[in-house]
Amino acid sequence: MYRKLEIEFSGRPLSLETGRLARQAHGAVLAQYGETVVLATVVSAYEARTKTDFIPLTVDYQEKTFAAGKIPGGFFKREGRPSEKEILTSRLIDRAMRPLFPKGYDRETQIIVSVLSADRDNDPDVLALIAASTALEVSDIPHLGPVAAVRMGRIKGQLVVNPLLDQLEQSDVSMVVAAKPDSIVMLEGGAKIVDEEAILEALFSAHEAMHPIFEIQQELRRLAGKPKREFTPKQIDPALKERVRARVGSELEAALAIKSKKDRSAAVYGLSDKVAAEIGGEDPEMKAKVAEAYDAIVRERVRRVILEDDKRIDDRSSTEIRPLSAQVQVLPRTHGSAIFTRGETQVLATVTLGTSSDEQKIDALLGERYKKFLLHYNFPPFSTGEVKFLRGPGRREIGHGALAERALAAVLPSEEEFPYTIRVVSEVLESNGSSSMATVCGGSLALMDAGVPVKSAVAGIAMGLVKEGEQVRVLTDILGDEDHLGDMDFKVAGTAQGVTAIQMDNKVGGVTREVMRQALHQARDARLFVLGVMEKAIQSPREEVSALAPRIHTMRIKPDKIRDVIGPGGKVIRALTEETGCKIDIEDDGTVRIASSDSTALQRAIDAIQAITAEPEVGRIYHGKVRKIVDFGAFVEILPGTDGLLHISQISTERIRRVEDVLHEGDEINVKVLDVDRSGKIRLSMREAQEESEQRGK
Repeated sequence: MYRKLEIEFSGRPLSLETGRLARQAHGAVLAQYGETVVLATVVSAYEARTKTDFIPLTVDYQEKTFAAGKIPGGFFKREGRPSEKEILTSRLIDRAMRPLFPKGYDRETQIIVSVLSADRDNDPDVLALIAASTALEVSDIPHLGPVAAVRMGRIKGQLVVNPLLDQLEQSDVSMVVAAKPDSIVMLEGGAKIVDEEAILEALFSAHEAMHPIFEIQQELRRLAGKPKREFTPKQIDPALKERVRARVGSELEAALAIKSKKDRSAAVYGLSDKVAAEIGGEDPEMKAKVAEAYDAIVRERVRRVILEDDKRIDDRSSTEIRPLSAQVQVLPRTHGSAIFTRGETQVLATVTLGTSSDEQKIDALLGERYKKFLLHYNFPPFSTGEVKFLRGPGRREIGHGALAERALAAVLPSEEEFPYTIRVVSEVLESNGSSSMATVCGGSLALMDAGVPVKSAVAGIAMGLVKEGEQVRVLTDILGDEDHLGDMDFKVAGTAQGVTAIQMDNKVGGVTREVMRQALHQARDARLFVLGVMEKAIQSPREEVSALAPRIHTMRIKPDKIRDVIGPGGKVIRALTEETGCKIDIEDDGTVRIASSDSTALQRAIDAIQAITAEPEVGRIYHGKVRKIVDFGAFVEILPGTDGLLHISQISTERIRRVEDVLHEGDEINVKVLDVDRSGKIRLSMREAQEESEQRGK
């Protein structure tokens, strides 16, 4: 059944329609905002194909280049592997939708969102999330939506819902907030050092603004939605659960009391296998039921002790941070390096400084751009004691790297202050919770060790939540097990003055304002403590970059002199590069950047370019070379490619009959510039240069 609804939202028309396109999908919605159009489809299997303990959901967001009137580059001329933007947007949609499927939903489900038209004003990611939610709403797939989303900005202190892309450049806040009608379910974003109360205000102003989007989705479902299919999640047999509980008793308590993650996991899962074999016998189905009951008992026990006794798996209280250590300058040949350890999570961070030729070119749907700051996060299998094939970075690695990059970008100097391309690499050596926030801490230390003049140190902390009815406990610095068994993963990074990056996922369907405020302020207290530990390793950026890093000198020349430096066919700049070994980059506005790790070579290149681009100054004495003799004087080259006329009357204080009696081609002499007329002709005097030199000698 075809239906289309439209509202005005934040100054632009927002429309949702269903029943015209992709009608074989279980739910399909065409969404348009401004001139940006996306198609969202959702399909879910009617039978479970495999037994899983997680929701088998796949989300794929794809940007079609025709949407922006572009043809893909490369040999094949078609879209290839997903870009980083597509991967991050796929994660956004997944993280907002996944918690709202019924508990135990085990049908393979796929959400595909395709960008069909893209204007230059609206980022498609928020619209894609709204379209995905609406597709689920009109489908027969059970889902506890609807979910709405907006991007929140703040320009000159004023909050702005869904700012245009060019407005975001002036905004000190940029956050994507996803929510259901009664609470926030997901958020992702950054800020330019903004305090916690301002962040909280932005979050809940965003939630308040979403109500028209909830209403249009609900109305479209009423008009064109399919009846939801019935789904009854599997229930654990209460009698079996009590039998397992009686069997594990004190053995489970002893296993959970082990502080080491590796030893605790071995004990907990070893007991699971033992109990499954004892009670389940040789029946695989019964063994699976026993294991399921055991997992539920472990979850209940861990959460109960946290809520009632404020005691966590490793004996910490809810606000306690694991032991910390920080060390810089740990590798001899890197430009900057650091090791940051928090409990059983450890990160090695390195910094490499490059020139403008090392910038990353991003060929995005909305246009090309260049990145001068890169952060790459690597999560090898040994960090969790596992054996896996080494592949390229997955969605998780790209998402964690983007979060840490956003956290550190807010404190970096401008290109004018520090014209380097900066690459941070985070190697996770151990992981037991919050390796992305350890990456922020390690990356901040390594940047200061490299001599990058950052505005401030940055630290990050991961917060958790355990909620049962009215009982709520916010946890500081969560372990991996607490992330798995808890109800929220809330990461906050920032300086001592404010927040620079924030990310939240939850499993309870939403987080209230009170819980969010407590988590933000508890995270701030923890962040200040971590910053204090980091300060003991390095208090401020080193005054100079590493001796191994290239030195970059920035100078400006007149744009009409660029051709002189480059030369015909690049002859001049190529020769200069080969002679000095320096990298030389020239921009259209006349900005010249010269890079070399050899200070002598750097100075030679600077002097050469200054000589090429210098203009004669009246009254200044130059050491020049006679290029041509004529009857009335000589032409003398005082600067590369710049000649002046030395008239016969200006050669000597004595009368001379022929120029050749005093000068010959190739002679090097001192001359003074007498005048430069409007046409650029230069008059020189050898006589006055000599007189001035004699006066100085006296």
